[in-house]
Amino acid sequence: MSIIHTSPFPEVEIPDVAVTSFVLRHADQYPDRPAMIDGLSGQSYTFAELGAAIHSLAGGLAARGFGKGDTLALVAPNIPDYAVVFHAVGVAGGTVTTVNPTYGAEEVRFQLNDAGASLLITIPDYVSVAAEAIEGTAVTEIVAIGAHADATPLASLLGEPVEQAALDPGDDVVVLPYSSGTTGLPKGVMLTHRNLVSNLLQCDAMLAYEAGDKGLAVLPFFHIYGMQILMNGMLANGVTVVSLPRFDLVRALELIQEHRITHFFAVPPMILALAKQPIIDDYDLSSLRVVLSGAAPLGAELAEEAATRIGCEVVQAYGMTELSPATHITPQGQYRPGSVGLTVPNAEARLVDPDTGEDQDKGGEGELWIRGPMVMKGYLNNAEATAQTIDGEGWLHTGDVATIDDENHFYIVDRVKELIKYKGFQVPPAELEALIITHPAVADVAVIGVADDEAGELPKAFVVCKPGATASDAEIMDFVKEHVATYKQIRMVEFIDEIPKSPSGKILRRFLRTDG
Repeated sequence: MSIIHTSPFPEVEIPDVAVTSFVLRHADQYPDRPAMIDGLSGQSYTFAELGAAIHSLAGGLAARGFGKGDTLALVAPNIPDYAVVFHAVGVAGGTVTTVNPTYGAEEVRFQLNDAGASLLITIPDYVSVAAEAIEGTAVTEIVAIGAHADATPLASLLGEPVEQAALDPGDDVVVLPYSSGTTGLPKGVMLTHRNLVSNLLQCDAMLAYEAGDKGLAVLPFFHIYGMQILMNGMLANGVTVVSLPRFDLVRALELIQEHRITHFFAVPPMILALAKQPIIDDYDLSSLRVVLSGAAPLGAELAEEAATRIGCEVVQAYGMTELSPATHITPQGQYRPGSVGLTVPNAEARLVDPDTGEDQDKGGEGELWIRGPMVMKGYLNNAEATAQTIDGEGWLHTGDVATIDDENHFYIVDRVKELIKYKGFQVPPAELEALIITHPAVADVAVIGVADDEAGELPKAFVVCKPGATASDAEIMDFVKEHVATYKQIRMVEFIDEIPKSPSGKILRRFLRTDG
């Protein structure tokens, strides 16, 4: 029998509108309020200017024949014009595929071909890579946000403003981000207008925005977390978005102090910096009201250490690209150690034992299954992968092992496919990582399973030491031994310079398996 866990929050009504209409829903109320500010250059758009730029670029794209059925690749860091291009494509009725601007030419070429992109917009510094990347693709023109001799300037694409093109919000794909590819090749995730609007509303019910709020946008807009929670989510609530093209701790701290930032959305490496770096004490961070971590597990001890340091609650959320992205959020004032929060409105959750297929009630552990209006339409041109992920009843199988407590808070134990099997016991890497990071000599850590004829898999830790600190294999293993059951103990340690991670902060364990 299915045991369905629903949200403690009331359902929200989801309007049948395009995502840009929703994001700019209140813009007329505060036309002169800054919408986007570049944290490096100071370039900015008011909400009125942002809306005008979006509709003007949409008009220019439409005049070129770009519209429904067409895909544009956007390869750029976090800059104010990102929102202009992203939403202009949606207003014109097309699809934008968001590309990691640190990719090399081959990686970009794969995504261009897979997504069927016909136009590429990027920044001047990336034009040379883009020129190599478009070889052998359907892209015949590169547009630069700025001046470059080998690219069409974005300004030349501006045209007569147009209104939203006719579309079906529930069926038409507005954005095609690619899954992080922790296993296998990245897959295009088809997200419709309705998917995005649904999740923005679901998050609104749990994130407390107030007039005059400002958010720091460091997480990349090409990734669903940065795209939806930071860019779209904050704009839709009239929040001023201060963007940074990459995470620079000093500049981030300066911006928090200068702009009196209220909302800082982060990933665990950033929380680690807030907890450990001495420079934190040199800045006034008293404006912070919400610090929320996502994309990867955050240990309770680290969250509490950071919270104490900065004087602001550090909470977690959970989601994935395929879920637009957030399904669980910890509302302000409801922190629970290690919890990723409560189920968002209009979403259903199940915990299904991967071995028995039986549903688990509160206190039990199982793979987290999710159903709701934010579940992706599917993977692009990959019906097999879609069917493996979303079953016939609409449940998306996340691959993450979770549990739920008596107060409806969810906790991610680990990923099904990342669980280490040691002599028949399941060992969760995230639990060991959260422990090892508390060792005084450790700056960062990742744990994987290494094949072993006798045990099946041996837990191995890859450790990055703090500058000037040292530790031995035995020291790390003894430290773990003091805190966990025998079967969870680390059997191997390797010291490395850096843990490989995706831009969203997820540990790329496949590289460790290859190298280690």
